[in-house]
Amino acid sequence: MTTDRVTVRVLLLFGGQAEIVADVPPEERAEPQRYPAADIADALGVTVGELPGMRLSADVGADDRLSGWQRA
Repeated sequence: MTTDRVTVRVLLLFGGQAEIVADVPPEERAEPQRYPAADIADALGVTVGELPGMRLSADVGADDRLSGWQRA
């Protein structure tokens, strides 16, 4: 089975959640999806406060949820 990877950006933090969007021009983006900011920060070895604006890649699961966070 092949796993798809996508490039995304962290828009902002909302409480303990990171708002994630596809790394495409704003007019092409779907609504942001929220993921636990601490989980993403731990995977990257950074603080939660460093996440906004970060460009990442992630695996797309069968349920279209993202995981396997890495810096892009």
